[in-house]
Amino acid sequence: MVTAGHLSTCPRMVKSADALAAAGYDVTAVSTCHEGWAADADRDVRSRRTWPVHVVNYRKGEGGLTYWWTGAEHRAARAFVHAVGPARAPLPLVARAFARVHAALARTVSAIPADLIYGGTTGAIAAIAGAGRRCRTPYALDLEDFHSGETSGPDAPFVGALATRIERAVLGDAAFLTTSSEAIAAAYHARYGVLPSVVHNTFPLPPQPPDFTRVNPGTLRLYWFSQTIGPGRGLEEAIAALGRADVSAELTLRGQPHAGYVEMLTRLGSTQAPRLTVIHQPPAPPDAMVDLARGYDVGLALEQMTPLNRQLCLTNKTFTYMLAGVASAISDTPGQHALGVELGRAAALVPPGDVGALAAAFARWATDPAALDCAKRTAWQAARRRWHWEHESERGVLCRLVREALP
Repeated sequence: MVTAGHLSTCPRMVKSADALAAAGYDVTAVSTCHEGWAADADRDVRSRRTWPVHVVNYRKGEGGLTYWWTGAEHRAARAFVHAVGPARAPLPLVARAFARVHAALARTVSAIPADLIYGGTTGAIAAIAGAGRRCRTPYALDLEDFHSGETSGPDAPFVGALATRIERAVLGDAAFLTTSSEAIAAAYHARYGVLPSVVHNTFPLPPQPPDFTRVNPGTLRLYWFSQTIGPGRGLEEAIAALGRADVSAELTLRGQPHAGYVEMLTRLGSTQAPRLTVIHQPPAPPDAMVDLARGYDVGLALEQMTPLNRQLCLTNKTFTYMLAGVASAISDTPGQHALGVELGRAAALVPPGDVGALAAAFARWATDPAALDCAKRTAWQAARRRWHWEHESERGVLCRLVREALP
């Protein structure tokens, strides 16, 4: 099981490793370490598992010269590929230009005997395929995101071209492909003719049902989490909507913030939503995310229409909120539309960026306790009925694909 990120920031691979270990397979994970704030969460994840983990450590000040060497290699490859163009450059250099630790990750994976190599995240795709071909081992890829449409900003066309070159080279030889939403699966099929199987970002059912008692009935408590807290995730619109709704509210944000961003949101709240309190909480291990969402009233899943991946994705947010017994405010993107419709009273499905529609949803839930209670209970029932990891359409799909891919 391979990820180019920290274990604690890739719950899909952690859940997959757990599921296959429980099914009787000998599982070894390969991950990286590069962020100090995630290292502690990694230790928590590893303390709860028995399967071994090999770590490519390129955190500055640790791992010898890995930080400096991988940085120099990445910059040199990117400069060369930028000069000649992703379509003309040799694939190994394109892979190094796309992912900083491509070579180190591929070497680590190649050194571990395996019957199947499976993994995902942006920086691991080419390394998994390269290790599989080098060792003549079947490989499978998890396309959680639409990688050629993930990036925004001035470098987006170049990064997207790197991803496209890699995907064209490696997807066709994979034993199987998985992805996280029907919209992403359709986009990969349209571009490359492949058919990824959808395994959603669901989580295991908790041992105890939610307590629907509200901590403070006079305050609408909202929750949002991600690895990083930054712009382009609908948080500014949520604050504007809370101000327009004129309700007493708390907005808790969990994650590693961009410098000054939480302070900016707090200032925005003081001018646009004076009855709002913005609270920041640090990142936490994936095993704790459902429990940490308990007790809130509304979870935010306000994905945007740019970059392309944001309109196609179906993240772990709404699935986490459901398992915690929390209503969801969901932007009506192609990736989230079907789930938002299916959830019915458990969710408010609003057009992306529509502050008025979002304000109306907040006002309804803040002023109608019965409607809010119904939304939270409906969310939990949806999680129990269908939207949990143990469901045959989630964990069962992965186990079937692995079983069919092995000799």
